[in-house]
Amino acid sequence: MVAATSAWTPRDGAPAQNGATAAHGDAPRWILKRNCCLTPRQLLRVYAVMCAVSFGIALAFWAMGARLVLPFAWIEMVGLGLALWVYARHALDRESIAIERGQVHVEQEVAGRVTHVIFEASRVRVSQSGGAQALVELTGPGLEVAVGRHLRPACRARLADELRAALRGPHGQG
Repeated sequence: MVAATSAWTPRDGAPAQNGATAAHGDAPRWILKRNCCLTPRQLLRVYAVMCAVSFGIALAFWAMGARLVLPFAWIEMVGLGLALWVYARHALDRESIAIERGQVHVEQEVAGRVTHVIFEASRVRVSQSGGAQALVELTGPGLEVAVGRHLRPACRARLADELRAALRGPHGQG
């Protein structure tokens, strides 16, 4: 199966949201990412256009004698810029889970910071301690990681079930 950039689809065919599942060769792999319609580069272009329009209007009013319009346009664009910067920092957040050769690889990217955790598949436990709405927790000797942030809460239990099934399969055995 080829990695998809569209919504994650559980094995029973019911569509979920905010991620993708794919297999690399035969090894099971889940890629869960935010459902963002704009990349940071596209967002920068939109912001530049918004600044040009806002400052163009503010300069026109400033030229007609409304001197306070321009400072408020600056405040508006700085505030919008900060909000878009926070959005852009997290637009590429993702989680990747792969089970291959007896190991579970979990890679998480949050605001540009990447963490990679490797579990021994035979010793990893999959749980959801807060019910179906909670994140899926993978625990092993001395390690714990929560995944599923980018899935709808209703789909997290299905992800946990798929992980358990994959761990019982040939790739989880090593």
